[in-house]
Amino acid sequence: MPIHFDAVSFTYPGTQTGVSGVDLMVEDGELVALIGPSGSGKSTCLKLLAGFFRPDHGRINVDGHDVDTLSPERRKLGMVFQNYALFPHMSTRDNVAYPLKVRGAARADRRRTADDMLERVGLSGLGDRATKTLSGGQQQRVALARALVFEPRALLLDEPLSALDAGLRVAMRDEIRRVQRDAGIATIHVTHDQEEALSIADRVAVMSDGKIVQVGRPDEVYDRPRTRFVARFVGQANFWPGTVCGPYEVDTPIGRLSHLQEGSRPGDKALVLVRPERLDLYFEDCKTPPPNYFKGRVSQDRFLGSIRRFDFAVEGTVIRVETRDRAAPMAVAIPPDAVRLLPPGDNE
Repeated sequence: MPIHFDAVSFTYPGTQTGVSGVDLMVEDGELVALIGPSGSGKSTCLKLLAGFFRPDHGRINVDGHDVDTLSPERRKLGMVFQNYALFPHMSTRDNVAYPLKVRGAARADRRRTADDMLERVGLSGLGDRATKTLSGGQQQRVALARALVFEPRALLLDEPLSALDAGLRVAMRDEIRRVQRDAGIATIHVTHDQEEALSIADRVAVMSDGKIVQVGRPDEVYDRPRTRFVARFVGQANFWPGTVCGPYEVDTPIGRLSHLQEGSRPGDKALVLVRPERLDLYFEDCKTPPPNYFKGRVSQDRFLGSIRRFDFAVEGTVIRVETRDRAAPMAVAIPPDAVRLLPPGDNE
């Protein structure tokens, strides 16, 4: 197992802030994204893995070895930071080759290996350029090449795209994924950008208050969140309090909804979740209405370019809708398989 957090806990001295009972495994070639609000513990996990702090309890294992007593340089981990941390007085090639120099590689070998790595990240021919003359995206690739040039046991990415503009971030997250897959290396990617995490990760770990509250494939975390916190943090959502009233039916403020979820009994309380992009829109009256069909009106409209988000008022309650349609619907329908029941204790 390349990376294994085993019941890891850590508290910053003099505070109650840190992480508690973190269990996480990352396989060879797998990219796991850590997401969560500021202060949730995701960067602390990365710092513990890198060796900047030592756990108070639990163990961290890398490539079959307990690394808790090892200094950062002995852990053989590649890192890409938010600000890239490139050396401005060195050429692009020398920046990439620096980890090899520290490890005592011969100059000719350093040059050859650095040029090979620059080619892999799409910067062939730029080895003699000063890093300050490169664009933000090019600098990010240099940092990635430097992190991989010495064949590390694992790759750690700490908000590596946050300094780039929105358009470049999309292109560079695909580039990171390509290079990471080519290298076949276990990777932990810390990011505050949920879309970024969902788009490139094999699995996503959601953190809150120093704990991992859910881990799974991006579609699992999005489509089947375990708590209201996860549902709200990852994507947009409608929430309504509900009471189970029969097999596959739940009463809500907008009316009775049919659903397909197992395990509930009449009288059970639930928090009802519906993602806004899952609704079907109707622009004229439907003679044979489908399940969960509601008439109403658009009460607030938000044009966001490629998509449109609007509030659909139904019986004094609002249904949030996300669509590419421009026309105003007269009714909406919620497919039964889009209705998710969450534990009622997470209503806050």
